[in-house]
Amino acid sequence: MGNSPGMSVKELSACHSHKWYRKFMTECPSGQLTFYEFKKFFGLKNLSETSNEYVKTMFKTFDINDDGCIDFMEYVAALSLVLKGGVQQKLRWYFKLFDVDGSGCIDREELLLIFKAIEAINGVDQEFSAEELTDMVFNKIDVNGDGELSLDEFIEGIQADEVLSVMLTQSLDLTHIVSNIYTDMGSEQSGCQTRGR
Repeated sequence: MGNSPGMSVKELSACHSHKWYRKFMTECPSGQLTFYEFKKFFGLKNLSETSNEYVKTMFKTFDINDDGCIDFMEYVAALSLVLKGGVQQKLRWYFKLFDVDGSGCIDREELLLIFKAIEAINGVDQEFSAEELTDMVFNKIDVNGDGELSLDEFIEGIQADEVLSVMLTQSLDLTHIVSNIYTDMGSEQSGCQTRGR
């Protein structure tokens, strides 16, 4: 989940916020983004069952109040996390995303399922397979060897291992989705930048 090229915190100005709001309300006039609209909004179609479940889990992590819809404030919070969230915030979000069953721990099957779905959605050859990445994560950070990662184990382990941190960040990079939104906004962005100078 890297930063969008050329995007800074200051650029989330009133003008840009207005453009994000207009895009959100154009795509979803009710002001409530359902799961179906979420997939459409981000151009995610023809997904396998596994990938669809991953996207559903992602949707649920962005649906902060758990009402089955993402409103504009939840949407802004998600974009903020993707564009400028700190390492701790992102690791907590990754953990919540990986903890598919909500047990408070991530097991090997949950992690593998998510990595396979990410592989399918990104459609890009990764340096390591989903299986290799899962094994690497568990071999390096499951310190007590119980086959599950607690939130603390996960955060401390990823932060302590630069290789894992980089690999995790790259595999979960959602900037291509944000780039699609920017492309859709197209000339509106350049008009906003021109007026802002």
